[in-house]
Amino acid sequence: MDKKLLDILVCPVTKGPLIYDKDKQELISTSARLGYPIRDGIPVMLQDEARQLTQEEYESYKK
Repeated sequence: MDKKLLDILVCPVTKGPLIYDKDKQELISTSARLGYPIRDGIPVMLQDEARQLTQEEYESYKK
């Protein structure tokens, strides 16, 4: 994920910052507790396409 792109992207729900999870190929919004998928190198920033983070995932990203 390009650092410049990550700097300008925000969560479409909360307008908060995102965390790039390279292993899961997702952009994580801790404020919305959502993971947005990255497909073929393109972030899919649609709430309907995002998955809800588990409590354990949420806590691990908050650290």
